[in-house]
Amino acid sequence: MVRFRHLAAVTTGLTFSLILLGVYTAAMGAGLSCSAQWPFCDGGLLPQTFPSFVEWFHRLIAMITGFFIIGTTVGAWKYTAQKRIRGAATLALAVTPLQMVLGGATVFVYTPVVQVAHHAAAMIIFGSLLATTLWSYETARAPDASPADAASGVPSDD
Repeated sequence: MVRFRHLAAVTTGLTFSLILLGVYTAAMGAGLSCSAQWPFCDGGLLPQTFPSFVEWFHRLIAMITGFFIIGTTVGAWKYTAQKRIRGAATLALAVTPLQMVLGGATVFVYTPVVQVAHHAAAMIIFGSLLATTLWSYETARAPDASPADAASGVPSDD
């Protein structure tokens, strides 16, 4: 359980950092620098200008974060029996494909509606991961956490 809590916390922090990077990316209009190409940029895999590098880097960090979200959800189902933790992690994972589609849409359709939808999906993912993390730490502090975990067959530590 300790490793799961740490994974959830790292995933939440990574997601928050990705959101900040996304705000910077949108503010500088970097998505437009990729000439309406997604998932590619500047006609290939690697960026050619600083703005396209910012967009490319945002996509790279988003992909890494997506893998962490998958890992956190798997960990929630493997290491905890709490429905709210599993549900919150699963919600984050369920919204992630929509977030990817909206991210692609920000390159093709750079409008306020698409930007807001992309940001709203990010907030749902972040909120779900924050709940997952906080609830997993709350479970660790609860005096009856160990007996409940022992009764369910889920290890309480590591």
